Amino acid sequence: MFTGIIEELGTVIELQPRQTGARLAISCFAILKDAPVGASIAVNGACLTAVELSERHFWADLAPETLRRTNLGTLRPDSPVNLERPLRADSRLDGHFVLGHVDGTAEIVSFEALGDENWWLRIRVPSELTRYIVNKGSLAVDGISLTVAETTQDLVGFTIIPHTYQHTALHACRAGSLVNIEVDILAKHVEKLSQRGQ
Repeated sequence: MFTGIIEELGTVIELQPRQTGARLAISCFAILKDAPVGASIAVNGACLTAVELSERHFWADLAPETLRRTNLGTLRPDSPVNLERPLRADSRLDGHFVLGHVDGTAEIVSFEALGDENWWLRIRVPSELTRYIVNKGSLAVDGISLTVAETTQDLVGFTIIPHTYQHTALHACRAGSLVNIEVDILAKHVEKLSQRGQ
């Protein structure tokens, strides 16, 4: 489980296609200090397993389902990626509960400067996920815990503060870019429980 608070920006070294899936190599440092082989690491919000480690790199295998459901298959060498280690039981929960199980991708419709280094981000989410998104609720966007500021049909808007813009991979995004989204798991559970007995 993760929180959506990005710990480090990594850099893609390579994405190597395989007969089924792919292998992703990422350059980073801070999140590897206490990581063993087999550690879970969220990459743009997708929970991956570190299958090989060095002091400044890790490698993860991507299943076909991961490539189908996320934006990881579009990564290129030098692409920045958001990285986060799993939540520890004795840590503060600064963001929201993020499982690292990406629900799908959303297209960035616009990303506009508001002034004072603040930005307005608007994305178009798949229609089947809109029922889980509410104003002032949380949505994980490329692994970042963001507060929903606007919902209009399939468009969702967020204010991006300077710290988030500077310390995540959002600064490399443009209109047309795809971002991974994970809706609030609590909304899914509430929906399922409410359907019992109907």
